[in-house]
Amino acid sequence: MWSLIGQERAVSFFKQSLAGGRVANGYLFTGLPHTGRMTLALELAKALNCLGEEPPCGHCQQCRRIEAANHADVQLIRLAGAEGSNEGKEKSLISVEQIRQLQRAASLAPYEGKCRIFIIEEAAKLSTAAANCLLKTLEEPPPAVVFVLLAEDEGFLPQTIVSRCQHLRLKVVARDEITAALKDRGVEPERAELLARLSHGRVGWAIEASSDERLLDSRQERLRGLLGIVAGDLEGRFGYAAGLAARFAEKRQLVWEELELWLDIWRDLLLCALGLEDEIVNLDIKDSLADMGGSFNLAAVRDFTEYLGGVRKQLEMNANPRLVLEVMILNMPQGREQKVAGSA
Repeated sequence: MWSLIGQERAVSFFKQSLAGGRVANGYLFTGLPHTGRMTLALELAKALNCLGEEPPCGHCQQCRRIEAANHADVQLIRLAGAEGSNEGKEKSLISVEQIRQLQRAASLAPYEGKCRIFIIEEAAKLSTAAANCLLKTLEEPPPAVVFVLLAEDEGFLPQTIVSRCQHLRLKVVARDEITAALKDRGVEPERAELLARLSHGRVGWAIEASSDERLLDSRQERLRGLLGIVAGDLEGRFGYAAGLAARFAEKRQLVWEELELWLDIWRDLLLCALGLEDEIVNLDIKDSLADMGGSFNLAAVRDFTEYLGGVRKQLEMNANPRLVLEVMILNMPQGREQKVAGSA
């Protein structure tokens, strides 16, 4: 049984492929983080090695060993320094040496299963040399080997690699479907609704947050800090922008998460200003947002919400982080009380 929520099209595709014996040597799964790319890759690995009648059964020795990340024929290639790796220092690219090690392993016959599966996480971060090395393997794949590449967007990968993979894009999952899945797992209805809204369709995040209170607590703490920036003066806002820019070089993912929180806040403030409080994402701080919503000019909030959507794109195009974030702060609307205080 495929344990994937909200990705029926992908599951149907693989069921038909397996039934017809049409398994490719290379697959590319794209989509936002936490939409199920890694889960799908592991489910495929189970299905290709499963001993049950309807793979993946989830119960046979092969499925259990893959689930426990203890199968000799299923290998994960990831950035050194990523969670679970043996490197302490974060690296920015997957090296050619990692792909050469993959090639050596791929040349061997399966050790305990039917098929070797190599899952390349964050495939968009292959170095140029690593991508060229992988391309040679994809062009002449060894027998009984499947490569699965995971990325947010195929546009960040060389077209030569994309063209040699079957591409499946995983979609975000509907809020009601995530809420129902969480309830089925025993999450109380009110909490399930909150997590479904906060997940933005990323069911993996919602499931993880449902079992780890620290995720939601950390998010609420960060939100309170950002609301303080919204209510604060210009000096405090510029200090915040400088600090965020300093973190960008080493912890880029944290900056992406922060920008997402900003977008959530200003969208919610826009909805509050329109009298649509029941539609906001951050239900757990609904009262604070409703109190603040009325103090901002509606047009200014709308314009800034649209502007925020392009800030990440500017940073991804290697614009100066401090300049981009300081301009963001300058464009951030001020409440009526702030303007009065500033003019006094």
